[in-house]
Amino acid sequence: MKKLVRGILEFRQKGFPAYRETFAKLAAGQSPDALFVSCSDSRVVPNLFASTHPGELFVVRNVGNMIPPGDDDNHALGDTSEASAVEYAMFELKVRDIIVCGHSSCGAMKALCAPVPPAAWNLASWLKLGDRAVQRLKSGEFAETGLPEQDRLSQINVLQQLEHLRSYPMVSERIATGEVRLHAWWFDIHAATVHDYREDLGRFVPIDEVEGERILQELGEGSLKDAMAEALG
Repeated sequence: MKKLVRGILEFRQKGFPAYRETFAKLAAGQSPDALFVSCSDSRVVPNLFASTHPGELFVVRNVGNMIPPGDDDNHALGDTSEASAVEYAMFELKVRDIIVCGHSSCGAMKALCAPVPPAAWNLASWLKLGDRAVQRLKSGEFAETGLPEQDRLSQINVLQQLEHLRSYPMVSERIATGEVRLHAWWFDIHAATVHDYREDLGRFVPIDEVEGERILQELGEGSLKDAMAEALG
């Protein structure tokens, strides 16, 4: 708590003045660029590795970056928190891009690979959302990547959670019309590198300048040069 209180006071004294105008505008409402689903892991900080500012990401964080699947009536087959965030992001915020981001050395993936202590009943129940990913791991998916089992499962889990998202008609219908786009990302903590899933390659690749240019061109978002110039103001 000492560090948190000190940080709040430091922001109040040094950080807030630079963001005064930004927060004044945000007080009237938000218009984020994307819905970002990530793990609760303290080492994963989306606003840091994506260099985003307040108001630019609508973030959902939970253990293992999970999304309960839905039924044909858009009802979540499990906890409704994540589904309600998806609804709000699409219906109210009109977010076009939904990103599910896993990461290396994920404790949730480690728990999926080993028995969860009996006392952790809630955790065990929640992690059932990753059971299908475990089955895919055992079938040999991503075996050729050479990654540790825990990290292979983490990448497979990202793809599985996208499948859960697609199980909601409200999402799949908007994907079909181009109103919503899904993205699979994975953060390598050791290298501090973000990877995106390449459908054509069947694997995750680092987002460097070349890959960044490819992503923007594929999405019709212009060039990387234009994007960098826009970011610099």
